[in-house]
Amino acid sequence: MIARRRQVALALTALLTAAAACQAQERQGSAPPGRPAPPAARGFTLVASGDVLPHTSVLERARFDAGGNGYDFRPMLSGVGPVVSRADLALCHMDSVYGPSGDYSGSPAFAAPPEVALSLAAAGYDDCSTASEHALDDGAAGIRRTLDTLDMVGLRHAGTARTENEARTVTLLPAGSAKVAHLSYTFDTNGLALPPGEPWAVNLIDERRIVADARTARKAGADVVVVSLHWGTEWQDVPDEQQLALAKRLTASRTRGRPDVDLILGAHAHVPQAYEKVNGTWVVYGMGDQITGEIRNSQGVQDLRAIQSTMGRFTFSPPARPGDRWEVTRAEYIPQMYDLDAGRVVDVNAAITNGADLTGVRDRIRDVVLSRGAAKDGLVMGQ
Repeated sequence: MIARRRQVALALTALLTAAAACQAQERQGSAPPGRPAPPAARGFTLVASGDVLPHTSVLERARFDAGGNGYDFRPMLSGVGPVVSRADLALCHMDSVYGPSGDYSGSPAFAAPPEVALSLAAAGYDDCSTASEHALDDGAAGIRRTLDTLDMVGLRHAGTARTENEARTVTLLPAGSAKVAHLSYTFDTNGLALPPGEPWAVNLIDERRIVADARTARKAGADVVVVSLHWGTEWQDVPDEQQLALAKRLTASRTRGRPDVDLILGAHAHVPQAYEKVNGTWVVYGMGDQITGEIRNSQGVQDLRAIQSTMGRFTFSPPARPGDRWEVTRAEYIPQMYDLDAGRVVDVNAAITNGADLTGVRDRIRDVVLSRGAAKDGLVMGQ
């Protein structure tokens, strides 16, 4: 798989870099005889994108792209592959569960084909958050099927679980020379009750639980803790009071002076929302839907904001002293849209460079993303 080949290449690069560093120190006489200097800590880039929500029209396009034999979502994601595959760590948000063989559907109860997972892995994603309002669309069986599928294609996951032990296990991911913990929670499951005897099946948003889990992740060796939150009010560009309050409290939480959470990634609202630095920590209130069909807003009107989204790209640099925080030294957003006619996720900037008339889409996304003053804290539009 592309993601695994990329990890192997990164490991090889790390070894070569370490060897070169040792040789340089030996030439300078700075390393004690017979004791090579340890390799320097390496930073990393993290890319994250919004809801993967395969409506019926999305399934029909993937069926067409497969020539009527199964489903192929790889062409759908080909436009963002270059950005995703170049990241050291790439996170997606799997909003729907996977259905039983041949029994697939879009809204209101989603059941996606397993080819979605295969295509996400092929695009270069490493891990998906799975706590969402649709996590229980097919009960415990849907969770098991979804996580089994992600395991099969080599995608890590966080937010739902098949066993209590899995629910208690921290998802740790390598990135540069860091270990990144990924935590995932949802505000609701569309009113569906958790499976009997399985209260741990879906992580629900609870401030104390999130902080406790973040601290557990630190004890498990996490250098960076990333929290994915399925939250907010649908069709609202502006983050709601719950988002603002929870973001403020989570980013204020500290252990021995070090923040417990290093990055918050939001999903669910169907539209892009603002990025903001809160208490020194970046918060993406909502990235929007990366893959979606024609959906109607709360007034029953087709709303084209739903096809607009962003990818967040954050460059983390290692601390000057062991035990200090890994800092985001570059924060970027990349505007995207889902082309309903072509059935493709479009990198808006790349499309404009190639002559597409999408400046209005780019500018609207920019205005929303920067609406809470992120530009003054260094957020820029990425390419």
